[in-house]
Amino acid sequence: MCVVCVCVCVVQGMVGLVTGGASGLGRATVERLVQNGASAVILDLPSSDGPALAASLGERCAFAPADVTSEADVQSAVALAREKFGRLDLAVNCAGIAVAVKTYNFKKDQPHSLEDFQRVINVNIAGTFNVIRLAVGEMGKNEPDVDGHRGCIINTASVAAFDGQVGQAAYSASKGGIVGMTLPIARDLAPMGIRVVTIAPGLFSTPLLAGLPEKVRSFLARQVPFPSRLGDPAEFAHLVTSVAENPMINGEVIRLDGAIRMQP
Repeated sequence: MCVVCVCVCVVQGMVGLVTGGASGLGRATVERLVQNGASAVILDLPSSDGPALAASLGERCAFAPADVTSEADVQSAVALAREKFGRLDLAVNCAGIAVAVKTYNFKKDQPHSLEDFQRVINVNIAGTFNVIRLAVGEMGKNEPDVDGHRGCIINTASVAAFDGQVGQAAYSASKGGIVGMTLPIARDLAPMGIRVVTIAPGLFSTPLLAGLPEKVRSFLARQVPFPSRLGDPAEFAHLVTSVAENPMINGEVIRLDGAIRMQP
């Protein structure tokens, strides 16, 4: 799967596992992988649009109903990639949740729910790590290329990891955790030729933002210096494939945000 003469990988022929792959950034990633000649396993909740999406993309796409925090579910998804496509080369972590609550509501004399905070941390950090630790076991079975490359992990953080806004304590902490574990996991897996990279998107046109009033969406778009618009999930997917194809990108966090720096 790597072109030896130029020492870069090509997405065509790769097998990828994409969490949160039935919508938003994950869906765009699945679609781009298949369009570029790769095979993809969509890992998403049983209630998602995963089955319909997999069916629409044809024989090089499969759906694995799973919760990223479940060891058994993720193991089944990895097994599906092996059984249907023969291997696993790429895992892209797009699954995540968010809450918007201040640390303390002084008007209501009410603290931030500890349960909500723990749930965001569990899904976003522990869920991401759960997928990484199980996916790399399968990648380690791959025959290395001339560089010793066996696979690649791509995580999704957020600019909130650096520019957390009011009410984003839980979300920012969870995305900061993903940023913080990128380098040590890359170092852990370097001897096996498995890379780890994190993308930190800014404001993207995902189902989360699609539910906001148009006036709010327009306001948010104007906050982006250039291009002054919301990001397209296809642009996130483009970066995923670029990272997958460039073996020298490793242990890094890449902001994909149009130069925005979020205000408080």
